[in-house]
Amino acid sequence: MSRMEPVGIGRLAAVLGLVVAVLGGLALAKGAFLVGKHEGDTLHLVDMVLRMGLAGQVPHLDFMTPIGIGATWPIAAFVAAGFGVGHAFFAAQIAVALVLLLPTLLVARSRFPGWVGLAFGAYVMGLCLALVHGEANAVISPSMHYNRWAWALAYLALPLAILRPLPGATGRPALEGAVIGLALAGLALTKVTYFVALAPAIFLALALRRDWARLGLALGVGLLVAAAMTAGFGFDYWLAYVHDLLAVSRSTIRGAPGADYAEIITAPPYLLGSLGALALVIYWRQSGFKTEGLALLVALPGLAYITYQNWGNDPQWLILLAAFAITLRPDPGARSPEGWPLAAGLGAVALVLATAGAPSAINLFWSPLRHFNTPTDRLVPMIGKRAADADLLVSGARAYHVTEIRPADGPGQPYAAYAALLKAQDIRPEAQETEAVAELNGAALPDCEVGQGYGAVFDTWAKDLGAAGFGGAQIFVADLFSSLWLYGDFPPLAGGTPWYYGGTPGLAGAEHVLVPLCPLSAAARAAALEAVAQAGWRLEEEARGASWVLLRPVR
Repeated sequence: MSRMEPVGIGRLAAVLGLVVAVLGGLALAKGAFLVGKHEGDTLHLVDMVLRMGLAGQVPHLDFMTPIGIGATWPIAAFVAAGFGVGHAFFAAQIAVALVLLLPTLLVARSRFPGWVGLAFGAYVMGLCLALVHGEANAVISPSMHYNRWAWALAYLALPLAILRPLPGATGRPALEGAVIGLALAGLALTKVTYFVALAPAIFLALALRRDWARLGLALGVGLLVAAAMTAGFGFDYWLAYVHDLLAVSRSTIRGAPGADYAEIITAPPYLLGSLGALALVIYWRQSGFKTEGLALLVALPGLAYITYQNWGNDPQWLILLAAFAITLRPDPGARSPEGWPLAAGLGAVALVLATAGAPSAINLFWSPLRHFNTPTDRLVPMIGKRAADADLLVSGARAYHVTEIRPADGPGQPYAAYAALLKAQDIRPEAQETEAVAELNGAALPDCEVGQGYGAVFDTWAKDLGAAGFGGAQIFVADLFSSLWLYGDFPPLAGGTPWYYGGTPGLAGAEHVLVPLCPLSAAARAAALEAVAQAGWRLEEEARGASWVLLRPVR
């Protein structure tokens, strides 16, 4: 097989099918999803999925979230069919992989030669089926699954736009344009950040090549998807989606989820990948691949922004760029103006990029096997409201061992002098984006946060409120999560938000406001109470427990 010869379709299909069968089968064979970290993110996901699957709610229209419907609808569909949340997650991952299998075959065979096509196709399936979002941390979690799905879509659109078909492959402009359009529409409906960051480079690459057939089909198919969504949910869906995105962009609760943008490019964990990406652009341009180099140069800031915006700052694009570098190389005799062999240089760049991306890639593929081998003897159901959801398990210690984080430099405490020193110099504690100390009707609330034991906290609140006669009520929770309804006889707050970003979403229809004495997020509690006051509501105390205060909102 020559270096540029496409891989055989039968061989490629067999490898991709094997990846889906092994990774998807390992997950299903365990019989439950074993959550090892990010319990708060998991509750956020479960909240959205059960709202959609059980109550028929629609994101943005019925509850506030910046996450698109594509991130949760596949899971919610299986919940509506009777699956528990754990098995619904597994089934949705397999369904997404199967939906993307044929487009992946198209991209892998038409743009990447030989073993590179095999590796590329397998990696896209791995992005769909992994049981961890990435990074090198081996602990299992469903958190940010939509980032993986979005990367899988990006891995389809970028090669079709930037790379020309291999010499031995048949170009299919109409089909490829449709795949680009569907992939971009999927990004917009899953996590719009990816669409905004990558669409300019994709459209630029097609326009520079005067590839009007693919560009026109991509735009047309994207508009058809938008029309179908409008026909199904109305134009108000888009207005609500934009409203949620703007609300989150203004939020003081959710700042940058990690390193700042400059660090994503220049900090030690990322610098090698950044230099490799720039070297790829330079070598492509020197090799005569002007259009490809320019399109990739335009794409790099967007790729870095996606990395910056995603929690964990995992540059999942490194493996794709490694495949680019090993695929598109000039003849062995071609040299740079400095006399360096360009083909060999691009091979070295591919090795650098693959090495930089290897820890995350290995973690993705290893996660289903690690999950399968995890013992279950010390695990408990994360939520117990529905018997079917007993297939979502978490460590008993993490669910029920409640820890609280409290400052030790407050008035009368051993290190109070140092707090005064910080205040005198107008220095705010690190990672505290808003003033976290809150008051309730003139009385200071405890300055603390729950660090662990979310299951015990929500279960206690639900039992206390039920025993006090407030079961079945619409309750606005002044905290980061509104997961109370997952643990007791309460409906989800109409118009609320599973994750608090600011404002008073759902308060107009709430009968009560729950204020935790020690919240999951002190900043979220403070911001929620401030927003309630600014909106003109008074809070009249109705009941008080050991860990909460319940109040009636009054205009």
